[in-house]
Amino acid sequence: MQHILPPKWPRPKGYSNGIIAEGKMFFLAGVVGWNEKEEFASDDLVDQFRQALINICAILETGNCGPEHITRMTWYVTDMEGYRNELPKFGAIYKEIIGKNFPVMACIGVSALVERRAKIEIEVTAMLP
Repeated sequence: MQHILPPKWPRPKGYSNGIIAEGKMFFLAGVVGWNEKEEFASDDLVDQFRQALINICAILETGNCGPEHITRMTWYVTDMEGYRNELPKFGAIYKEIIGKNFPVMACIGVSALVERRAKIEIEVTAMLP
């Protein structure tokens, strides 16, 4: 993967502006923060974020891939202000589970998700080398 940063632009914090990758594309559906039985253990945004990342890693692993292969993430959150207020926690959890991989990202505030108790849903694209 080649991370793209235009000349004189500051390095983004926690994501990349662009990535060039080669390989087989691996698309993950929107992943929410419930467990393998499709049950929510918590209604807390941060807790659901942690579980969503764990779920993403499980799906990637099943496809012979890892978090280091993620090239794009789109996060949908139902509480944007709550997300902004907890950014340090989100960063620490992301680093713990995903590591120092910084794909292109977008975070979008939405009024609701299909799963009524879901506070966050994350779509992922990865590239298998």
